[in-house]
Amino acid sequence: MPAAVNHPPAETPASGTAVHIPVMLDEVLHALQPRDGALYVDGTFGAGGYTCALLNAAACKVYALDRDPQAIARGRDLVRRFAGRLELIEGRFGDMERLLTARGIAGVDGIVFDLGLSSPQIDEPARGFSFRADGPLDMRMGSASEGSASAADLVNRLPEAELAEVIFRYGEERQARRIARAIVAARAEAPIARTLELAAIVRRVVRKSPDGIDPATRTFQALRITVNDELGELQRGLAAAERLLNPGGWLAVVSFHSLEDREVKTFLRGRAGEADRGSRHRPDTAARRTPSFRLAARKPLKPGDAEIRRNPRARSARLRAAQRTDAPAWDAELHA
Repeated sequence: MPAAVNHPPAETPASGTAVHIPVMLDEVLHALQPRDGALYVDGTFGAGGYTCALLNAAACKVYALDRDPQAIARGRDLVRRFAGRLELIEGRFGDMERLLTARGIAGVDGIVFDLGLSSPQIDEPARGFSFRADGPLDMRMGSASEGSASAADLVNRLPEAELAEVIFRYGEERQARRIARAIVAARAEAPIARTLELAAIVRRVVRKSPDGIDPATRTFQALRITVNDELGELQRGLAAAERLLNPGGWLAVVSFHSLEDREVKTFLRGRAGEADRGSRHRPDTAARRTPSFRLAARKPLKPGDAEIRRNPRARSARLRAAQRTDAPAWDAELHA
């Protein structure tokens, strides 16, 4: 990791007091090293914590993206506060290269992704993400105009085998078949339209684990990932970051479950030339390419005990960071 950076606390634009501190903020700023005159991208604006911290730490400029129109609306005061230094863009971070190119930006000095849900999305029952509060079974991060199916669409329309596959693959849920069977039986009586309805169905067939995790957690995770194509979005975002980062620029990615972290690890280790070596039957093509990233560390950073005590949601967070080399992006190499 680069040398530590001192920074003031993140502040909300309305009150000027520290309210929302994103997960592993110190570690993310340590990686990105904000400096005067540099250009940064916050690919997952959310409540604006990373963006605000970057802008407080240096006289830099930030382009902040979010597919959630409510997040963009909440950030308007921040735009006014940091006049000329912050631009909010409604859109997916997987599309950030196109979105930035349209604004005349060809290269940036740092990018941060904070994957998964933002606190406002979790805390608002009407968004349908929470299995602890009643709301419509929606789970779409973006606007309905994106055209993606809602969680209710999946739950009520997918064949039992496909539903079980979604829950098993994206929720890593061992009881996926049992849950899918119970969902199909319940929807035969009436469509499943509410979050607490679905949570109750899952809890009837899955026992609470010894670690206290709610039985509905993995099923809700699987549906949310599928509804929003989160892993596909992550793959596109990582590739776009490789193309956009200037030599010496840093990428910092905070993930919250093993599926996300595995995607980030595989991408960065591969681009750093540390992918699994090939055999004589499977040539190691990666070894013949010039690494486009330099890893900050092989293992991810985890939040400290003090942060977990302050914010229990941080307990599963993992941070991976890497620095862009001056080598061409690999997909650009392939098409050269």
